[in-house]
Amino acid sequence: MNAMHQYLFDTYRAARLGDPMPPAPGTHDVAVVRSVVDRRRFERVLAGRPARGPLRTALHRWLRPSRPRSR
Repeated sequence: MNAMHQYLFDTYRAARLGDPMPPAPGTHDVAVVRSVVDRRRFERVLAGRPARGPLRTALHRWLRPSRPRSR
């Protein structure tokens, strides 16, 4: 049984019992991902590391390589 089947069973049961309908699968996915990213960023700040993630830092280094200094 996948998430859609479970949702259909829950919707049917809620309609029969007069309970509120459950949210559709995937309704809150964006909010969950955003909260996870915010939490990880917050934990990085508390640990004294930069708030930007390692992927962004690596991309920045790759796209803007440091120039050799002239003497």
